[in-house]
Amino acid sequence: MTSRPAKGGGRWVSVGPERLGRWVDGFVERHGPPDVTAADGVVRLRGADGAVAECQVPFPPLTPAGGGPLARLITHARTERRIGVLLVRLGGHAAGIFQGDELVSSKVGSRQVHGRSAAGGWSQQRFARRRENQAGQAHDAAAEVALRILGPHVAELEAVILGGDRRSVDALRADRRLAPVFALETDPFLTVPDPRLVVLRDTPAQFRAVRIRVIDPE
Repeated sequence: MTSRPAKGGGRWVSVGPERLGRWVDGFVERHGPPDVTAADGVVRLRGADGAVAECQVPFPPLTPAGGGPLARLITHARTERRIGVLLVRLGGHAAGIFQGDELVSSKVGSRQVHGRSAAGGWSQQRFARRRENQAGQAHDAAAEVALRILGPHVAELEAVILGGDRRSVDALRADRRLAPVFALETDPFLTVPDPRLVVLRDTPAQFRAVRIRVIDPE
């Protein structure tokens, strides 16, 4: 479980699906039996002491059957889904397909892109052109990996999670071949380091987690 301040007050916590039931039990113990409502992709708990927990439904909409909103949220969060992941940073990329937490198909790659030069004049212009060419080749390589791993399976995927660097990911949106992949784009966007295999393998801990905004009583 992770925690960070929330804009507008309170704090965000991320709770893995297997721990969500225990987290809710802890909330009830601390704040009393809650009033529970569900609307607009959020299951909201208001404790007897005024504390609030706003649980963002992962991969909305919420499962329509299976008891009250809280029971449905727990069942929904634990559901095993087939999810595509595409991570791109300048010079590095990774694409994978997950069945639940299991990585069933993947490809990781990298292309060298030089950093910016502090030199001036003609040398700097030549360096900038070379860097621009390298960046274009890196984006092309990332697009080819996305097409190879995700492209043939978009009909099987429930969603595609993107991550890495937003600018690098956005550079791929102009490739019309990837339109079916981006059509499945779902939050959250994952801010991750260089897209190595170990980083890709760890992404379910982020995209399967339930994000909860907790507002303590005054």
